Amino acid sequence: MAMKTLIRNGMLIDPAAGVHTRLNLLIEDGRVVDVTRGTPNADRVIDAAGRIVCPGFLDIHMHEDPVLPDGTIYADPEKAIFRCMLRMGVTTAVAGNCGENKYHPADYLDIVDRDGAAVNVAMLAGHGWFRAEAGATDKYAPATEAQIDAMTDGIRESLTRGCLGVSYGIRYIPGMNSEELRRTAAPAQSGNKLVAAHIRSDAEEVFDAAREFLDACEPLHVPVEVSHIGSMAGFGQMERFLTLVDSYRAGGMDVKCDCYPYDAFSTGIGETTYDPGWLERYNCGYDVVELAEGKYKGQRCTEETFEEMRRDFPECTTICYVMQQEDVDLAFRHPGVLIGSDGTLSAGQGHPRAAGAFPRVLGRYVRAGKLTMDDAIARMTALPAQQLGLSRKGTLRVGADADVVIFDPDTILDRATFEQPLLSPVGIDYVLIGGEIALDNGEVRRTDAGRAVRR
Repeated sequence: MAMKTLIRNGMLIDPAAGVHTRLNLLIEDGRVVDVTRGTPNADRVIDAAGRIVCPGFLDIHMHEDPVLPDGTIYADPEKAIFRCMLRMGVTTAVAGNCGENKYHPADYLDIVDRDGAAVNVAMLAGHGWFRAEAGATDKYAPATEAQIDAMTDGIRESLTRGCLGVSYGIRYIPGMNSEELRRTAAPAQSGNKLVAAHIRSDAEEVFDAAREFLDACEPLHVPVEVSHIGSMAGFGQMERFLTLVDSYRAGGMDVKCDCYPYDAFSTGIGETTYDPGWLERYNCGYDVVELAEGKYKGQRCTEETFEEMRRDFPECTTICYVMQQEDVDLAFRHPGVLIGSDGTLSAGQGHPRAAGAFPRVLGRYVRAGKLTMDDAIARMTALPAQQLGLSRKGTLRVGADADVVIFDPDTILDRATFEQPLLSPVGIDYVLIGGEIALDNGEVRRTDAGRAVRR
């Protein structure tokens, strides 16, 4: 007989069900089997007095760990991003964003099912990965008809095998056009799956970039996601940008955005973000860029070090301090904006969002009165699950998957910094994945409870 777990005395917040009250949760065989004021018998009891009990956080935008030569997923205890996700309360991570996959996305899901993972893993089919597979390796050149057909076939097959949608990094492939976008996104119509994109440009160029993406997707009638809008419109454009997106939503388009709670972005120094013109676009100098790896780690760039690293170490992770905090705050006040970490790590180096985004929202937005607790939790649970069509995630209704976070609303806080991006948060008591205790008072107890999430 399966073990029964009772979580009692906590404040249950489940925005999907409209619940915010003191109720007990009974879990058995990986599912919620009862939500009650009573205290049914259980094999294991967790006392959540003084704590909030809510669905596990769903990170709709992150970047997965790589697959090693032996066919297993990178799982360093401290540096693997799925471990970081678990420590900050994420129970389901949606990987393969910005058009990037580290491995064939459907095969990646098979590996997760075979070996387990620190969190549940869903995948998007990255257009950029399939573009390279089709032989269209010049990111500045258009693809041929045959190449577009090949990538469309590959994306369609991955969606058939359970990937939740298709993602694009239009910024990173300037040679792609709207025709390539429309044709390769069309397979998402079967199953009404998500189409997400890092759009072509940012700052004052963000409006044309958004129109390009949204106009191409509008005829598909599928859910659409504009990725990490803080780093796209967070330079003084946010209010106008949200108005533009709202005009599509008002016209009947199912479009949402995601955002992370920081005022600096991260990308490789060799990426097209830093192609000529970036200084003018951001109205800045080279010193806004901090190098997160290599011999100048922790240093701000000069023109000389920028050019040297872009030439000799194009993969070097950078932090770019050009976003405006008030624009990020404005994004989080909009009902169509979800929380996504955009977490990505390179052997433990990167942006603190990979280890701190979700506790940061609860500690620095909710406690500061910028968001209500229910609103914040909804943006981390019910709303992304709805956007992805995952009926058993993002809620603790009877029958839902028993993915649960128990945290102290008075102490939860991120600790990760740009200098120490892997520091674990505080204030999270338990994380349960499929009813199994995966995190206990900050200590990782299970690293294989996560499963592939398919639809």
